[in-house]
Amino acid sequence: MVRPIGVEGRISALLRRLAVGSAPFAAAAARDHVSLRSDRRPPTYGENSRHRKPRPMTKSPSALPSDHPKIAFGRVGVLIVNLGTPEGTDYWSMRRYLAEFLSDRRVVDVNRAIWWPLLHGVILTTRPSRKGRDYDKIWNREKNEGPLKTITRSQSERLSARLADLGDGLLVDWAMRYGRPSIAERLGALAEAGCERILVVPLYPHYAAATSATVADATFDALKAMRRQPAIRIAPPWYDDTVYVDALAASLRTAIAAAPAEPEVVLATYHGIPRRQFEAGDPYHCHCMKTSRLLAAATGLGDRLKTTFQSRFGREPWLEPYTIDTVEALARSGVRRLMVIAPGFVADCLETLEELGEENRDVFLKHGGEDFRLVPCLNDSDGGLDVIETVARRELSGWM
Repeated sequence: MVRPIGVEGRISALLRRLAVGSAPFAAAAARDHVSLRSDRRPPTYGENSRHRKPRPMTKSPSALPSDHPKIAFGRVGVLIVNLGTPEGTDYWSMRRYLAEFLSDRRVVDVNRAIWWPLLHGVILTTRPSRKGRDYDKIWNREKNEGPLKTITRSQSERLSARLADLGDGLLVDWAMRYGRPSIAERLGALAEAGCERILVVPLYPHYAAATSATVADATFDALKAMRRQPAIRIAPPWYDDTVYVDALAASLRTAIAAAPAEPEVVLATYHGIPRRQFEAGDPYHCHCMKTSRLLAAATGLGDRLKTTFQSRFGREPWLEPYTIDTVEALARSGVRRLMVIAPGFVADCLETLEELGEENRDVFLKHGGEDFRLVPCLNDSDGGLDVIETVARRELSGWM
């Protein structure tokens, strides 16, 4: 009788031996079971190993029939995504941007029957002009764009240079959740360029449904329109990553050293969210508080570093204490030197340059403060790129 050969034959033989209750063969069967599963994750590689190291994806045009549609494949993409910016400071540009932003159910999660008339009847009529004036104060006139777009583009270019050692099979691009370039547009461009696997990096150190989750929403919405979908990974937040905390601490120490005198208080301010979202299970507040604790320890500031939340919108309670109220209270209490850092923003934008750098500064000086200093965001600095590169390399593991 001819015995079966190959993997199936081995399994059949082992099962026959196990049937007669042989313990040694049972152990052998267990070992073989592990080896069969190990095809997905080989324990060792080498000339004498029976496991073959997976080969990276490569382009093989010669393997395609002559009449096959021309397609690009075999690449990996990285897409960094920030919140967004309007295309201009005029009324209609601001209205389009605000309409997209404030129509997102993750951003404003109230009953549409209440919100829709308020949004289209009041907010989108009055707010575009006022916000346009705010954006005009910080507008990059040389490039005719918001600073967030300028910085995010630079972050993408510098990240691409830093990841060059991974080969030309890796493409790095950038997008905005609201405005242009959109997530759908850049995902499509990466897929068209042959990216079969794409890492999406929401540029938010702290997870919130209104930021990180809505990037994932837009990513998967874009996939719905694709016939050939790439594999997708969404990078997790990095609020307690050592590289991130060290970069923040270094930037804060540099700012303190450059000041004529040490600040009496340092505020770590984060964008706020409605308190009910935190109570519903959003981990954002916990992430922010941990960053503050780690930053206070890394800089030795201890209780001199206080945590606040800014950018409240609407009348319902948001996370407290509110930044602008705290700034006023500190000035009234006799604090004369205040330094502010915004760890939740990876790039300077309206909320840092105008809201903190102008509005909060004015409040502090008006109520008795003398020296208000805003620490720049990490932006496209070496420290900032250290953080983004660390996240990208970690999350690309197994792909590159």
